[in-house]
Amino acid sequence: MPPRYRRNLSNRKEIPLDKRVCSVEQFLMAKRKFVPVIREGPQGFVPIRGRGASWSPANRFEKLHVDLTDLHVADADFEPSERPKRTTQYFRDGTKSIITRNNSPDVGFETSLNPYRGCEHGCIYCYARPTHEYLGFSAGLDFESKIMVKTNAPELLRSELESPRWQPQTLVMSGVTDPYQPIERKLCITRQCLEVLAKFRNPVAIITKNRLVTRDIDLLRRLARCKAVAVNISVTSLDRNLQRVLEPRTSSPEGRLDAIRQLRKAEIPIGVMVAPVIPGLTDHEVPRILKVCAKAGAQFAGYTIIRLPWAVAPLFEHWLEEHFPDRKEKVLGRIRDLRGNRLNNSQWHTRMSGEGIFAAQIASLFKIGCRHAGIGERPKLSAAAFRRTREQLRLF
Repeated sequence: MPPRYRRNLSNRKEIPLDKRVCSVEQFLMAKRKFVPVIREGPQGFVPIRGRGASWSPANRFEKLHVDLTDLHVADADFEPSERPKRTTQYFRDGTKSIITRNNSPDVGFETSLNPYRGCEHGCIYCYARPTHEYLGFSAGLDFESKIMVKTNAPELLRSELESPRWQPQTLVMSGVTDPYQPIERKLCITRQCLEVLAKFRNPVAIITKNRLVTRDIDLLRRLARCKAVAVNISVTSLDRNLQRVLEPRTSSPEGRLDAIRQLRKAEIPIGVMVAPVIPGLTDHEVPRILKVCAKAGAQFAGYTIIRLPWAVAPLFEHWLEEHFPDRKEKVLGRIRDLRGNRLNNSQWHTRMSGEGIFAAQIASLFKIGCRHAGIGERPKLSAAAFRRTREQLRLF
């Protein structure tokens, strides 16, 4: 290694990250211990504009890791202020099926549809980031800059709904990544899937942080007539400055409130997901979020507590160090209180709401907030109007 590289590496500052192990990791490590070739922390404290993550932690399945945002890898002569920017890349996903099934007892749905893998919204807290590691990517910058696109999703969906094996039920769009992330404006894959769902009259529940959902009001109206649609707008914070760094490429809080107004005016069942609640950072906003969203037209609501599985924990810790160093210990301490003295606990039924006194306080805050805002129960979607196109053709 050239002397100048050795000199730069020796001056690198080590970043203290939480070394505690979550319950799931303890279970897996008891069977197979993974030892990476290179143990390294984040490459400095310079946020990347428009990105949630500012580094790429090692993939837990890989034995070799190179972070392309590391100045020592990209160019030894770069100044810290000139760190290379990560542009978004799109890859064709050759999936053979589109409907995903889960048997999780605390999720609330069995089937989901994800037109994309990875999400350019870049929410730093996203629990789905580790899913990118199964593709050989990192849960960090790769998750929000290397997007897998399922261009054949509408055709696959049509084929699966047409099959006699399909039992009509609610599909959730989407359980892992946002179906209305920025590239959807151009590719319209989510819209094409909604066209298929409207044709079959199959019920669908949508979760999104993007105002772009209002583009498809015409299709959502058709499904609403059959009581086959509900839209959930996710609102984490009403603070514009916080939203810019927490969820950098999502719609602004004002844009999401406008989406709620438009959907309510179109008589489409609309609710708000106060998710995730981040103790010590956004929990105090819960009552106001519920009040403002209800005034805009939200009819129902839900919430979840922040989850930090696998690489999401060090990513979130580093993000706190970059943007809120004064609150870092308070936020992490509250999360540990909610998770049995860990940063993550994947135990069924408590992973969404947490446990302990702070979890009870948040639950009470949410319940009282809903009552004061006049927010009601989530609507029950119906599959009674479902029809297969081939069956309709046989009637004539």
